[in-house]
Amino acid sequence: GGCREGSCMLARLCIAMMTPAPAQRLILGSGSATRQAILSEMGLAFEVRKPDIDEKAIRFDDPAKLVMALGKAKAAALIEGDRGADLRASGAWVLTGDQVVVHRGRILEKPLDEAECRSFIAGYGEASPMTVGSCVLTNAASGEQWAAVDEATIVFDPIPKSTVKALIAEGEVFNCAGGLMVEHPLVQPHVREMVGGIDTVMGLCKATVERLLLSANQARTADSAK
Repeated sequence: GGCREGSCMLARLCIAMMTPAPAQRLILGSGSATRQAILSEMGLAFEVRKPDIDEKAIRFDDPAKLVMALGKAKAAALIEGDRGADLRASGAWVLTGDQVVVHRGRILEKPLDEAECRSFIAGYGEASPMTVGSCVLTNAASGEQWAAVDEATIVFDPIPKSTVKALIAEGEVFNCAGGLMVEHPLVQPHVREMVGGIDTVMGLCKATVERLLLSANQARTADSAK
């Protein structure tokens, strides 16, 4: 004997109520392998899209203002126009950011050549560099944003020339602000102290991401309750 339509509907309703709502779509607007690794460590499901912006066209002397402006520009590049139509339609969260290294009051970005890279890394043993990074979470549908800036300071012992030479030969330092790779096995032995988390130094503070996602989800829940 089959079930009556009413009890079938009730069963379907119970199953629907027990099934958790689908998680909000999260887009990481960065090609950075370290940022992807950090989000994966947090257990978050995400898609990767690389924003196409002219970073050199955005200039501020204040590092916090610079990374915030770059993070917001990356979000706009992903969300606006035809490229972002699916993100706007699905109301995706778009997570973007940028990071610079500040050393002796100067903003250091990715080294342009070997000489600049050598100068950057050698200088860290003489004066401590600081990372300044932004984290910008955008609701693609509404354009509403939640953002923060995180800082960390790294105290280095003098870094041998042989280490600098090996890092340059390997090449990955040219993809990092200030050529700074504290997580690298060649660099780690020369790190004396870190003020601020390793995740902040690597470009994405887990606690900040969690806080911004919580704020954004609370705002969305409040909006849907209206």
